[in-house]
Amino acid sequence: MPLQRGHIRAAVSVPERSWFIFSLGHVQRQSQQIAVEGCCHGELDAIYSHVNHLENRHNYKVDALLICGDFQAMRNKEDVGNMACPTKYKVLGGFHRYYTGQKKAPMLTIVIGGNHEASNYMWELYHGGWLAPNIYFLGHAGCIQLNGIRIAGISGIYNENHYNLGNYERLPLDPRTMRSIYHTREYNINRLSLLSPPSIFLSHDWPQGIEQYGDTDGLLKKSPHFQHDIQDNTLGSPPLLHLMKTLKPEWWFSGHMHVKFEATYPHEKSTTKFLALDKCLKGREFLEVIQFPVASCPVPNPKPKLTLSYDPEWLAITRVSNPYLSRRKIQWPFPGADDARQRVARELEWVTAAFPKPEDLEVERVQQFVKTVYGPTGKGWARQVSREDGNPQTVAFCEALEIENRIRD
Repeated sequence: MPLQRGHIRAAVSVPERSWFIFSLGHVQRQSQQIAVEGCCHGELDAIYSHVNHLENRHNYKVDALLICGDFQAMRNKEDVGNMACPTKYKVLGGFHRYYTGQKKAPMLTIVIGGNHEASNYMWELYHGGWLAPNIYFLGHAGCIQLNGIRIAGISGIYNENHYNLGNYERLPLDPRTMRSIYHTREYNINRLSLLSPPSIFLSHDWPQGIEQYGDTDGLLKKSPHFQHDIQDNTLGSPPLLHLMKTLKPEWWFSGHMHVKFEATYPHEKSTTKFLALDKCLKGREFLEVIQFPVASCPVPNPKPKLTLSYDPEWLAITRVSNPYLSRRKIQWPFPGADDARQRVARELEWVTAAFPKPEDLEVERVQQFVKTVYGPTGKGWARQVSREDGNPQTVAFCEALEIENRIRD
């Protein structure tokens, strides 16, 4: 029987698979309550208010919030103009108040991008970074650790016309590049496929065919317009199905389709629990709270400090893959899987030497939130940092990894 909206469900723990998941020896097992939201569509105030309502009603504390795309981090009118959507939906929304500091996110919020975004802003933080204080963007693709829980994800949606191309788009975006910039690239699928299995994977799109592993008839009753795509096996993203089969994460969360849907995808020795959620509207199933066990210090009772850290394996993958990040339409060939994995293993040694202690990997030690636009002027908002210089967070990330910053325009 499905849970009521907002109730906690327990997440089944999986063994820690790799050395790069932080270990503290003999530890207690505690848990983090993580809320998962489908599409945000700029409704941050309503989402945080709903989480607060659930906390008061059910007497628990949510530690972090995950948002599966269409976040809409619009700081000003220029950002609104860079969002691909019908004109009637081009509104500023509430994010700018979190950007300016008028408000602060009440919990750590981790987001990916969808197909209705301030794509100019998210491009600045291609490798990930703070969109606002306490709101972290996972990047166009990425993997981080939240108290040892590995969270990987990919932004955007699948479009076969742009899948094999490089990241050729340049700011300012035009009506065509405003859409192509959020289309998933094979380059990022190749990078993510090199990961060891994460606990959680976030995507905006659904993996292709996932509807066959849940209540398909129930889905069609709620969303009959899916009938044609299901018959043609075109509902969802083929590359994401490949990633699900390759990575075998414990949980996979998605948005995009504006409907709640649960499925269980079988692997040989495990399963992936898939959960898609609706957009934030009254009466819709848009949010769920899930309890994840984590390793904590061997001290009775106290809640472990919530720490967002880089994933060492992903840092190694980034060092290997960065030379292949194309800024032209032609995408340079990516190394074969065996070759790439050998390179990643070598780069892990570099990462271990560069970040010898767990605290060295804390995100805020490398990246701090910086405004790149500021203050209203007579003509709108002035830029604080030029596009040629690049976002300081991206500059800091690339310098820490000793890689070329290819994100500048």
